[in-house]
Amino acid sequence: MTTPRQKAVAPVTATTDGKPLRIALISEGTYPFHSGGVSLWSDQLVRGMPEHEFTAVALTVDGRERPTWTYPDNLVEVVSIPLWGRPPRRARRTPPGFAATHEALLRSFIPHTDDSPAAFLAALRRLFDDAQSWDVSTALSSNEAVDRLIDVVEEGYGMRLSLRDAITATDLLEHMLRPLSHPPVKADVCHLAMNGLSALVAFAGKWAYGTPVIMSEHGVYLRERYLGMINETMSRPVRRVLMGFHRALACAAYRLCDMLTPHSSYNRRWQLRNGADEKRMSTMYNGIDPEDFPLAEGEPDVPTIVFVGRIDPLKDIHTLVRSFQLVHKELPEARLRMFGPVPAANKAYHAGCVQLVEELGLTGAAVFEGRVPNQVDAYHAGHIVALTSVSEGFPFTVVEAMSTGRTTVCTNVGGVSEAVEDAGIVVPPRDHEAVARACLRLLKDDSLRRELGKLARQRVMEYFTLQRWNDSYQARYAELVLLGGPS
Repeated sequence: MTTPRQKAVAPVTATTDGKPLRIALISEGTYPFHSGGVSLWSDQLVRGMPEHEFTAVALTVDGRERPTWTYPDNLVEVVSIPLWGRPPRRARRTPPGFAATHEALLRSFIPHTDDSPAAFLAALRRLFDDAQSWDVSTALSSNEAVDRLIDVVEEGYGMRLSLRDAITATDLLEHMLRPLSHPPVKADVCHLAMNGLSALVAFAGKWAYGTPVIMSEHGVYLRERYLGMINETMSRPVRRVLMGFHRALACAAYRLCDMLTPHSSYNRRWQLRNGADEKRMSTMYNGIDPEDFPLAEGEPDVPTIVFVGRIDPLKDIHTLVRSFQLVHKELPEARLRMFGPVPAANKAYHAGCVQLVEELGLTGAAVFEGRVPNQVDAYHAGHIVALTSVSEGFPFTVVEAMSTGRTTVCTNVGGVSEAVEDAGIVVPPRDHEAVARACLRLLKDDSLRRELGKLARQRVMEYFTLQRWNDSYQARYAELVLLGGPS
């Protein structure tokens, strides 16, 4: 495995006037309101730097969300920016010149061209400036805005939106642009946990205060938007408009960020393909504390496969269940234990997974066990750990399982293969037969399984410790502070 070289930069514990650094940690609806890998990463980052003060900024649904994490002492502020609550209002209505600004914004991504990111940023900047004093939300959802979208789409895509589609797309764009109307967050560094809509918060900080921006992309935002659109019920024309917007936003964010720290080489390739500057990039893998995930002692009495993670279409639980049917056919005593929460938005998907278990005759052998109080117990409950995702960044679950000495069977998506290398088995995504073959091989070959588990633990200790990860971010913050900001 090749690890990137890092500059020797002394950690910065304070601003030039002796105050702690204030870091705005920005995400799209995760920390501190929801569980998951991004939230775990965020909590580790905050707790690992007690000398700094953090503001957690989260894009939320309606602002009524309640925290699910206990705040560290140095998490001094939590800012919720609702996308679907009441729109922000200003005393003054439509800003002067809004029609030209709005048209420039639409034309910057309909259609997408090589010039789109620069034009998109320029239009967003004008929109942000207007939003500080004027009622941009009302202007963005007006009848004139709908008509403007119809005209630009007809010229750019050669198709005419129906009135219904135009209203739907206009409404969605207005909601997605609401972070520009929120008061800019003041900090020494803006740290984006991901690309996408949350980048608008960092844009505002840079435009208002010159705040430097660092982005850590766990998955590939744009790729996941493409995958998510497959299952959307909205019409194809609306999806085309929205994907143009998301693409322009992602590309613009790569250009505006002062530093990019993708969590895998896979993510790095996507970023470069979409306009990122290689000179501002350094790959930084997630880390864990190995003491929190000690080596398992012994193995279950019956062959057991474990899954740990949220129940979500991106985890492709259907492939996991179908692969287990083949395992169970050859090893009737085998068990599949699936640990993890069911997000409210995924209840229908969970029901479909339960139905599939029943249809395949696996009731009692394949079990959904919900959230486990201590996640390490879930890893210890299996002989092997399986992850059959169709999209990943650099998943904590794989590294955590490796730390416990459990061998993994994973699909080759995102940075998974970079984590596993030769300490597990990596198979193609959506191939339940390949997953089954790998699981059977490991369940039947005790010496291979244990040897790979030993290698997995060694690999974590060498490359993926929390201390190594924490030191790397300390160095990045030190570099960014030199760029200046509002201190």
